Amino acid sequence: MCKIIRFLKDGEEKFGILEEEKIKVLEGIQKIEELFNKNQKEIQDLAICEILKKEVEILSPIDFPLQDVICLGVNYLEHAKESYKFKGEAFDGKREEAVYFSKRVNQCTKPYGEFAIRGMSNALDYEVELAFVVGKDCQNISKEEALDYVFGYSVANDLSARDLQKKHKQWYAGKSLEGALVLGPCVVLKESLNPFNLSIQSYVNGELRQNSNTKEMIFTIPHILSELSHYFMIKAGSLVITGTPSGAGMGFNPPKFLKAGDEVRCCIEGIGEIVTKIIE
Repeated sequence: MCKIIRFLKDGEEKFGILEEEKIKVLEGIQKIEELFNKNQKEIQDLAICEILKKEVEILSPIDFPLQDVICLGVNYLEHAKESYKFKGEAFDGKREEAVYFSKRVNQCTKPYGEFAIRGMSNALDYEVELAFVVGKDCQNISKEEALDYVFGYSVANDLSARDLQKKHKQWYAGKSLEGALVLGPCVVLKESLNPFNLSIQSYVNGELRQNSNTKEMIFTIPHILSELSHYFMIKAGSLVITGTPSGAGMGFNPPKFLKAGDEVRCCIEGIGEIVTKIIE
């Protein structure tokens, strides 16, 4: 398992390979994009020393996304049901086409950080999602070759303002509050992980809210990447989040939206967890 992390030590940002409680520091790497053209062994060969995980602050593996983040809507069947119910719309049980939208992310929030509501929403929701990083430019690619264009996988919390989604009749503003994408704690190289069968959970204040498996995705990563690449070139460094399972706050009656003081923990098997404190 090769887990790439970005971290802060003594005021300096560096990249490394996380191995339980130790970090192997990578020589001369300033941006994750510098690793895209290297295989796992070549990345491991860049390690120059080891330090302890407890000595550093772990940052999001991608700080400033290349472009707006590509998102999948209602990509788990049970979440589709709760989403339609929340909107007061009938759901026919079919998802024949993927729902794509974008999320403005100026800077990813640290995997063990805070999100400030700042009065922007009265219906802030959480969404644990499997994220993947595109490792090379792709256009007009097939499903069969799609995973060759993936660099690795991470955990995302797609914080969402449901009231703004309703207000504006579409998702862009409600998905794009400043700081509303939590990412990390690492990027697991594609060679190290099978993305098609991973347990995925979220907890709010220790209460299990979402509990599913990526095998329940309606549209898989190869479908997503291949289909979108036939519409436009997807640049290396692009970040894609693949939808959330049921159990989001809007799915409860009454809804269980986030408030100041809450703590959200999002976990994906083989990658790790991210924890976010919600503040005013």
